[in-house]
Amino acid sequence: MKIEAKSVTKSFGTKHAVNNLSFDLETNKIYGLLGRNGAGKTTLMQLLAGHTLPSNGEILVNGEQPFNNRNLTKDICLVNESNNFIKRLRIKDILKVASLFYPNWSWECANDLLHTFNLNPKLKTNALSKGMESSLGIIIGLASRAKITIFDEPYIGLDAAARFKFYDVLLEEYEKHPRTIILSTHLIDEVSNLFEEVILMRSGELLFHETAEKLVEASMIVSGDREAVDRFTKGKNVLHESMLAGRKVATMFGEGLSVEEAADYGLHAERSSIQQLMVYMTEETRGGIKYA
Repeated sequence: MKIEAKSVTKSFGTKHAVNNLSFDLETNKIYGLLGRNGAGKTTLMQLLAGHTLPSNGEILVNGEQPFNNRNLTKDICLVNESNNFIKRLRIKDILKVASLFYPNWSWECANDLLHTFNLNPKLKTNALSKGMESSLGIIIGLASRAKITIFDEPYIGLDAAARFKFYDVLLEEYEKHPRTIILSTHLIDEVSNLFEEVILMRSGELLFHETAEKLVEASMIVSGDREAVDRFTKGKNVLHESMLAGRKVATMFGEGLSVEEAADYGLHAERSSIQQLMVYMTEETRGGIKYA
């Protein structure tokens, strides 16, 4: 199911939570939706899932607007960070309701994941810890087998072992039953190897939409003698600079950054992580710089 965002703006009063956003998402890929708190990620996911209408522009899924469109929303599952469930119901009842909503629902997957996350289906959701609630949301998202599955910070309250279980089962489900997966997370280093493409937002705007591979290949961290670093970085797009143990460290982004050229200057060079790029690219002090 192809997703198209065309000059999408979502306003709340005078604030633009999403501002003039345009992009296309292809079918059956894993997308990382990244940005700082308040970047507009949650609002964008609600728009994609058809939970709200844009103030301007349009969201299209297979050429149709998802808002109030049951023909589409049955194939779109959004797992929010919290408040996904009616608190008085038991886990088994929540899963039953979900199975009626999503036509591709897999009870085999749901039951396997109940065992994986050690959840008792007889428990009421108001008795769940935050981690258990997150596990239930993950179960619904994966067992829905919705053609578009969206996770908004799905791991809140999960320890490291449980988070890595989630990453493993997400990849297993994706390989067995391909779908479009959009994952918003702050723990980027843990999951960046899953991303095929990255959507980076700042203050409601699109900074970057590119393959994860190209994003990393367009980055570089160099370190060494201060004068040598300054000579090498002159005229290049420097995102961040610091001094560490008497050596200067600079993070850059742009085309044509060569590790071999940096070595000619006597510098140590390596590619940046996606998490480092997200932090530096979304610095408000960088003003009007745009990367999209």
